[in-house]
Amino acid sequence: MADSQNSMEFPVNINATQITTAYGHRALPKLKEELQSEDLQTRQKALMALCDLMHDPECIYKAMSIGCMENLKVLLKDSNSMVRIKTTEVLYITASHSVGRYAFLEHDIVLALSFLLNDLSPVCRGNLYKAYMQLVQVPRGAQEIISKGLISALVWKLQMEREEEFQELILDTLVLCLREDTTEALGSNVVLVLKQKLLSVNEHIRSKAAHALLNVSISREGKKQVCKFDVIPILVHLLKDPVEHVKSNAAGALMFATVITEGKYAALEAQAISPLLELLHSPMTVARLNTTKALTMLAEAPEGRKVLQGHVPTFRAMEVESYEKPQVAEALRRAARIAVSVIEFKP
Repeated sequence: MADSQNSMEFPVNINATQITTAYGHRALPKLKEELQSEDLQTRQKALMALCDLMHDPECIYKAMSIGCMENLKVLLKDSNSMVRIKTTEVLYITASHSVGRYAFLEHDIVLALSFLLNDLSPVCRGNLYKAYMQLVQVPRGAQEIISKGLISALVWKLQMEREEEFQELILDTLVLCLREDTTEALGSNVVLVLKQKLLSVNEHIRSKAAHALLNVSISREGKKQVCKFDVIPILVHLLKDPVEHVKSNAAGALMFATVITEGKYAALEAQAISPLLELLHSPMTVARLNTTKALTMLAEAPEGRKVLQGHVPTFRAMEVESYEKPQVAEALRRAARIAVSVIEFKP
């Protein structure tokens, strides 16, 4: 008769990293206790359970009300990398909900997260970038990042990060922050950094960098820096990019940069009119609108007006063209009318 032996290994269908979670109203209070445990494995398991629960906005609200956010802030400083990774994961999941963004603002999570910008774990940094990207989807989130003085750090990380996914996340965050305020970014050489990203082989990075430059160029100082650092010839080159979004954002950046005289003549010298005229036939409405406005800016210069006088029929056709959306139709027609009036202006 064979002897029976008990195996010391876990059964194949048992996951040792899973925690037994309390049900109902006791789940989050129990996890809150375990987040404060001195036992490393208990903290790790509690964080893994929280990653599942925080997909539910109701759980986020309850976690916030019982003080879990303060516990998570403490765990961001934990010496164990897995604890920091799972904590940042919980936070970026939290930031994907409106109630979670409110929790970020209420508990000053933005600044607490910023101390991990140089964390050795790329997963941890990736979660941080995702959290910031989610937070800036609302203006208050972008303003919070700006008020904490983190724009300079993000511009620096945009230069230093080698992972293209991380660069995209940082650019997504900067685009919305630059819409609110460009002061700190302009003092951190953001134009030079974005100029470098315009040359990326990654189409998403090129597009997002051009979009960021569009927002930078809204301010007068931004326009001056775009001209000073010779960004306009690169933007003109991107008007011929095979990707429509890249062309559209490049035209948008030129639209603002060419408001000042220096920008107009830099674009004319870079032969911007011809690719802009081609872009008037883009399938993207926003690209056509940006292009029409950019050409209008160039028509304010005598040299640009002279070249564009032969293309007035193109703008006339846009005035009577039919569009599916009434608001889009009105915006394009108004832009075309203004373009014609500027081109036909006689001093």
